[in-house]
Amino acid sequence: MKDPYIFEFLGFPNDIDVSESKIETALINHLQQFLMELGKGFAFVARRQHIVTDTSDFYIDLVFYNYYLKCFVLIDLKTDKLTHAAIGQMNMYVRMYNDLKRSEDDNPTIGIILCTEKDETIVKYSVLAENEQFFASRYRLYLPKEEDLKQLIETSRIYLELKQQY
Repeated sequence: MKDPYIFEFLGFPNDIDVSESKIETALINHLQQFLMELGKGFAFVARRQHIVTDTSDFYIDLVFYNYYLKCFVLIDLKTDKLTHAAIGQMNMYVRMYNDLKRSEDDNPTIGIILCTEKDETIVKYSVLAENEQFFASRYRLYLPKEEDLKQLIETSRIYLELKQQY
């Protein structure tokens, strides 16, 4: 899975906060570009797919099927930092989807949380660390400026060096 995804094609100004609903609507309006950003084999299935259990109703932001992986891919959009609550919600969605929607010839469902910031500590101590079916990826509504990009690269380099030391 890519990290980060770049949603510059949506055309949002880089100095305003955008709601999850607006991002979701813009992604659907620019579906071809979004599918290209996701990668090969993705087919659109549903937006805000309604899942009903015996006791509750749930809505999954975006549902795709990847015909190379032969599985459903659920995407949950978050306009802020990754939280353990978002991970728990996606875990539940994937389990529900596997029970209620997946057919026998499909591989297990994949869940992707797209967020603006990914906290590595939360990733390390959550189901994301040991489960091959869950992913958290960052997204950007625009490409960073050159000096910001240099700082991101330097920060990533330092993080990787520290991680290798321990």
